[in-house]
Amino acid sequence: MTLPAVKAPELKQIIHNHLLKINIQGKIREVVAETVRDDTCKSNPLSEGDFLLALQRRGIVDSVMKDLHLSQQRAAEVDAHSPSMPATYLFNHDEMRPRKANIDPCRRQLFLQIQGGKAFLEHLQEPEPLPGQVCSTFTLHLHFRNQRFRSKPVPCACEPDINEGYLLDVHKDDLGEGGRMADGTTMLSICDPIHLVLIKTDTSSETTLVSSHFLDWRTILSSTSGKMCIAVEMMGVGSECKVPAGILTLGIELYPPLTQNISPDIISTQQSLERQRTAEKERLFLMYAKQWWREFLEIRPTHQSKMVKIFAQDENGVNRPVCSYVRVLRAGRLLENPRQAARFVSLLAHERAPVVGSGAGKHEQWCTLLAFVCRGKGDCEDHATLLCSLLLGFGMDAYVCVGTKAKGVPHTWVLTRGTDGSVTFWESLTAHRYLHQAIDPDAPPLVQQPKPSHPYCTVGCVFNHQSFLANCQPSDAVELCVFDFQNQSRWKAMSDDALKSVCSPGSNTSLPPVPPLTAPTLDPAAVSNQLELELRYLISEHRKDLDLATVWDDHLSYLLSSALSAYELERCTGVSCGNEEFQDAVRRAVPDGHTFKGFPIHFLHRNARRAFATSLRSPCCDEIVCCRGDHVRLALRVRVFVYPENACAVWIMFACKYRSVL
Repeated sequence: MTLPAVKAPELKQIIHNHLLKINIQGKIREVVAETVRDDTCKSNPLSEGDFLLALQRRGIVDSVMKDLHLSQQRAAEVDAHSPSMPATYLFNHDEMRPRKANIDPCRRQLFLQIQGGKAFLEHLQEPEPLPGQVCSTFTLHLHFRNQRFRSKPVPCACEPDINEGYLLDVHKDDLGEGGRMADGTTMLSICDPIHLVLIKTDTSSETTLVSSHFLDWRTILSSTSGKMCIAVEMMGVGSECKVPAGILTLGIELYPPLTQNISPDIISTQQSLERQRTAEKERLFLMYAKQWWREFLEIRPTHQSKMVKIFAQDENGVNRPVCSYVRVLRAGRLLENPRQAARFVSLLAHERAPVVGSGAGKHEQWCTLLAFVCRGKGDCEDHATLLCSLLLGFGMDAYVCVGTKAKGVPHTWVLTRGTDGSVTFWESLTAHRYLHQAIDPDAPPLVQQPKPSHPYCTVGCVFNHQSFLANCQPSDAVELCVFDFQNQSRWKAMSDDALKSVCSPGSNTSLPPVPPLTAPTLDPAAVSNQLELELRYLISEHRKDLDLATVWDDHLSYLLSSALSAYELERCTGVSCGNEEFQDAVRRAVPDGHTFKGFPIHFLHRNARRAFATSLRSPCCDEIVCCRGDHVRLALRVRVFVYPENACAVWIMFACKYRSVL
């Protein structure tokens, strides 16, 4: 094994410490004594080869190598010292300790152990679930410096039994730093927190955001043993952000421990300086924003009523500039193109932030990206900022639009500008795209004006991660707007430097880090088969209650697949194809004198009972499921298309064929 010169002493020290731990010298003395006794009668002197052979026969060599786990593959990994080596999930539930075989001896790593929770008083009266019983569950999601993990679901309780461990890499992001051992000073300068998001999933698969917490882990640098145990108070979200939701007990351990610890006073001073620097930047930006707003109102008194939103509250009640919610987000190989990205965002369910009481109106809550994707649903602002981030990652000139749609309802959507000057609106909730063509109010009456195809009424401002522009045009009606952002008489822009001071990555310690999207873990074929079997059972039971027999046509069911595939392809690309082949196949499968009926429907969840109950509300579906007649054959096909974050497009087609009776 070839190691860099700076890493060889570290690896030698680890091996030396392990050999001392297993008392290798004592074992060698025993082997030497036995070998000498056995060879006293021989005339040949004892050689080094005989001694090594004796060690191998006793199994000492194999035992040491097994304990060290230094395989050829591991040696290649250490030699490569790739900065992109992922952190390894580590926890042995039997030993309640991390598996040291997976710890890279040449990198600084942080082991975070979740040791359970307590004081989740909302679940104080919930009974202990019986084995196999379906119950509400807690799932903890974790993000740290481009590394994401999630715990196993555990039953909701006052003291939830969350017992998981995670190994996190700690190194600077600079080129060439990924394979180096980070020292105490380097780690003290890394201000990225560990983001903990607690999600509750009820028995109907509905998710709720319980808490979102940012943990500053750097107190471990002052521990003499390299270990510490802390209690983290998980606060509620939204209107309950000042109320504790519960407490999580965390164990933190640093591998390998620091040879020279950092004084707690130095750590607290560093944290205080970061907070002061952040507060000063935010104060200066607020002063600038107030002055900018006064100038904007002086342009035209009617600007007071325009939808110009500079700040927004996140789930923890923290006011942040709206530009900080947008980042350049690349999905790697998880998403192939911008339209597929729009389809993925539209599969995350739309739900307004919950409000206690009916008279409170709409409670606006812009979630951080991790909280949004872990929960799997959010408001239109969450969808729009995520879609804008993804489109920026695909190299597009994208902006979030803040305005209204029909009946003056506040709404956000995404706008992209082409190099040819074209403007396209993207509806993040549906993945629909609309080409914008402005109406010229000064054109002669006989000139034919374009008719808007989009549902948007007014636009007050647009923004992305670098720009914020307010609409200065006499009318904020979308159909009259010209989206020429370089024209200062139409759009008033904020200073780029002012925005960078509080919104650019690394400029502000209060900005939440942007997590990567995770690959889907669901098997589309297995999930489709399971959901189809459950729906077949529900249909059969429903027809049994109506005293109707159920006969399935498997061939016809299989033919429905091509239609469902065409529907999903059309949602992704906007291009309809494949329906001709499906219609021709159905004509061949349905005999003369028979009638075919089909009903496709789309869902964002995989709950069979909910899907069946919703489908039966349609008279067409009810007519198919409850079909009576001669030679009735039923068909059913389910196709689940899986996207990142396990977002699912669920297509179901109910169908039947029967002999027509005149």
